[in-house]
Amino acid sequence: MIALDLIGIGTGNPRHLTLQAIDAINAADLILIPTKGAEKDDLAGLRRQICADVLTDPATKVVEFALPVRDPAIADYRARVDAWHDAIAAIWVETIRTHLGGGTRVAFLVWGDPSLYDSTLRIAERVARLLPLKTRVIPGITSIQALTAAHAIPLNEINGPVVVTTGRQIRDNGFPAGADTAVVMLDGELSFRTLDAEGLQIWWTGYAGMDNEISLSGAVSEVTDKIVKTRAEARAAHGWIMDIYLLRRSTPA
Repeated sequence: MIALDLIGIGTGNPRHLTLQAIDAINAADLILIPTKGAEKDDLAGLRRQICADVLTDPATKVVEFALPVRDPAIADYRARVDAWHDAIAAIWVETIRTHLGGGTRVAFLVWGDPSLYDSTLRIAERVARLLPLKTRVIPGITSIQALTAAHAIPLNEINGPVVVTTGRQIRDNGFPAGADTAVVMLDGELSFRTLDAEGLQIWWTGYAGMDNEISLSGAVSEVTDKIVKTRAEARAAHGWIMDIYLLRRSTPA
């Protein structure tokens, strides 16, 4: 039986690592690191740095693999994602079979936390169909926590509901019904611009938790242009950007 640890590593600050995460990293015989090309090498670089800082056993193998991209020829979104996950799982299986040797423990360092808008657990389910696998999750600090910490704000209003959603949902369905607060992730188009800005506040952060963290906040009607400009400049400077934002109605739903 192969033990697979999915280890949440936080959102870019090496000090986000928990003691449990450090223990799990050091228990691994094989650590898998995905790479996404030169433009996003910062993400792989952080994982490499964590391993260099934390690992105490030089015998632990750290193996990188190129992450495949989604096939644009598949028109249906869900089918495209499923095919992508299948391709990633196949690479995991090949890499584990090639490099695990006589070991029994594999670790994968997950950006943020494996539970929140992350597909590592779904990929692990696919791998378990092909390898004898038992999965354990080590929780990590999420981008939502990094966002609210960056702005020093509570996630919710008193007794107020919160919805965690995506840019696609905001574009297609508007502000979530019945919620005072919406946290929006996976939004490369700043989809809050499709909403009625009246009475809407925003707290936006790029590179949450990292050394180059950027945060802006205010009334949507007043700060939208600044967020758009700042985001574009940051992406041009770094070659990539990961951002997240919180929207809140001034009048409760």
